Amino acid sequence: MNIPKGKLLIIGGNEDRSDSDNEMEKINQNFVSHEILKLLINHENDRIEVITTASSEPESMRQTYTETFNQIGFTNFDFLHFDEEQLHSDFYIERIKAAKTIFITGGDQNKICNKLNETEISGILHEKYKNEEGFLIAGTSAGAMCMPKIIIGEAVNGEAMLKDDIKMVSGLGLIDSCIVDTHFVHRGRFSRLAHAIILHENHLGIGLGEDTALLIEKGDQAMCIGSGNVVIISGKEILQTNTNTAVKGKPIYAENLKVHMLTDGCCIHLTNGAVKPPL
Repeated sequence: MNIPKGKLLIIGGNEDRSDSDNEMEKINQNFVSHEILKLLINHENDRIEVITTASSEPESMRQTYTETFNQIGFTNFDFLHFDEEQLHSDFYIERIKAAKTIFITGGDQNKICNKLNETEISGILHEKYKNEEGFLIAGTSAGAMCMPKIIIGEAVNGEAMLKDDIKMVSGLGLIDSCIVDTHFVHRGRFSRLAHAIILHENHLGIGLGEDTALLIEKGDQAMCIGSGNVVIISGKEILQTNTNTAVKGKPIYAENLKVHMLTDGCCIHLTNGAVKPPL
């Protein structure tokens, strides 16, 4: 297996930016202003292309991130909101090829996957991620959820896990053997990610808190960054579950589902699940 030369940055949403309203940022002693978004570039001239295709309000996204990037001091960035014509335009394809960072905003993860999967743009992203040193693909909220091979397409966000209350679909395929959920604590999404992992026991569930991210290097070495936490759910040691026998609408149970809690500076190996505390 070839080790990717690029990096991934998956963000739980509501990262510190011009319109952020996260109370945790104000009281957490580890909070650093714009800490996560500052990771988008290594050098001041690095080109950022912001993909707003997941959003139903691309102009609002454009305004917010323009203000935020200006505050940080970024100067070399622009926005793409792909329609069918742009997906096949040499001009936009060349912009993706020339970018040092691709940043996918929030919205609906299904929109971005339906638009980009099996396109030349998707192929370029995979190629650059695998082979280009220093290349970064970042995503926040839906932009993070869309990155794995299998993603949560639809789910009932209730307290109980019910048979057939979750729909898994194909994602962009940049992350193997993990399923990502965002706004994880704030929106009470433990049950839906746990259900996804019970259905896919060999995958690792990544529940990203707001203003919190995992920076993934070499394909599976991840560090937690930000003012919240990341919840890791493992189903690899499940002893009992009724997911294969329950009828539609009946609650799902599982024995020996395991959970890890990561905070700023913690590291996790996404293949073997080993966790390291902050240095």
